Amino acid sequence: MAIRDIFLQRAHTISHNFPIVGHLRYWLESIGPEMRQYFVANNREELPFNRIERGWIYASAKKENNYEGFGTDRDIYAHQHIFIKNLLMAYRVDQNHPNAKDKTFLPCAKVIGAYNKREKPYRPASVINVSAMSFGSLSAAAVESLNVETQKAGAYHNTGEGGLSPYHQKGGDVIFHFGTGYFGVRSKDGNFSMEKLKILVDGNPCIKAIEIKLSQGAKPGKGGVLPVAKISSEIARIRGVEVGKDVLSPTTHRAFDTIPELLQLIEDIAEQTGLPVGIKGAIGKLEQWKEMAELMAKTGKGPDFITVDGGEGGTGAAPPSFADHVSLPWVYGFSSLYRLFLDKKLTDRIVFIGSGKLGFPAKAAMAFALGADCINVAREAMMSIGCIQAQICHTNRCPSGIATQSKWLQSGINVPLKSDRLAQYFKTFRKELVEITHAAGYEPPCEFTMDDVQVIVDDDILHSDLQSTYGYKKAKVKFNGMHELQNW
Repeated sequence: MAIRDIFLQRAHTISHNFPIVGHLRYWLESIGPEMRQYFVANNREELPFNRIERGWIYASAKKENNYEGFGTDRDIYAHQHIFIKNLLMAYRVDQNHPNAKDKTFLPCAKVIGAYNKREKPYRPASVINVSAMSFGSLSAAAVESLNVETQKAGAYHNTGEGGLSPYHQKGGDVIFHFGTGYFGVRSKDGNFSMEKLKILVDGNPCIKAIEIKLSQGAKPGKGGVLPVAKISSEIARIRGVEVGKDVLSPTTHRAFDTIPELLQLIEDIAEQTGLPVGIKGAIGKLEQWKEMAELMAKTGKGPDFITVDGGEGGTGAAPPSFADHVSLPWVYGFSSLYRLFLDKKLTDRIVFIGSGKLGFPAKAAMAFALGADCINVAREAMMSIGCIQAQICHTNRCPSGIATQSKWLQSGINVPLKSDRLAQYFKTFRKELVEITHAAGYEPPCEFTMDDVQVIVDDDILHSDLQSTYGYKKAKVKFNGMHELQNW
């Protein structure tokens, strides 16, 4: 090895100058994230999810004690810390209340597609659901665990843009999601095929809605790449692509170029399939969103739901320049967008779905106070089925078998066990969100107002309610009691 280091290789200066011993440096560097994660960083220090957050998810998923003792170790005076105002006397749950019988019962207060009178409107039975993650990016065992869980927890499962796989069809409700690659509904020339979408929907009653991805938080305005190492013949068949080549998603859509064309495509898909149709985007400039709102107010056409992705990124791999700097974090992006649709009096016709590190009850309460109606989780769901935040999703070497196509690595995923854990995480999440809501004096979280949540702003304004901070007043959600939701 010393001869090789000194005479045969010229790529690595360290191993050339310090033969054999120099390899130790590269090995230590390769396990640096794990060393910091377990031995160096404190409980609240890591990103994207710190040890306390991961511990709460793991304990909740395993139905273990997820409490803290001796008070919080969080800096409650830190910037953006959330305070939820409790009522002196909390909301009383009588013995006939749905939450007395099922403490995890928490469906969406709105019906997707009801305003636009879609043929098959859909009310999510859970306010927390599985966000868009493709088969291909995730392993078959991971996708199957997620779908089995959604059936157990009464949630829905977003397919991600990789197409509908057999692993998405294990009993859970599905939101079929497609992006610029049109995988699964792709013509031979790579364009969108309405005929294939109709065939897909007609043959799969598990599909409850369609979502068009305009952009995602990890890399808005940039197409995706599924490297050839992850592409099996099965993935190629499901996506409608060739084996042996990297799969590229174009930067922009070819099915439409303008906002009017997008709205018309939404209406065409809804008419052809009977399903509600929504869009997903990360928020930056608002000019085109404003044009959309104006056209929706004028024509009555438009998406039945809007999924707002945060610039915090997610499971999708991206260049650091995009992940760190392009698009707004969820709270800023969502509040800007919601205010725009509120000004046009459109919020009653849209179901707003939040996606961006919202998989914790207090953050979800804040999201509902800002105007969200549902929460999608991706990385939190992955953690509940075993993700250890190794942050090598893009390498096909995921040690937990979740973000890899390695048969050996994913063989470690016990689907029945992992699906039980994810279902338990969802149920614990809903239970604690219900309890926080009742502590604030409300029955469902859709009743949260912006005055109910305060955030630490900066040194000049020590804390402020959401309405003062973000400059609008959330619209009131029409709600006639949890009994109505139970009987819907």
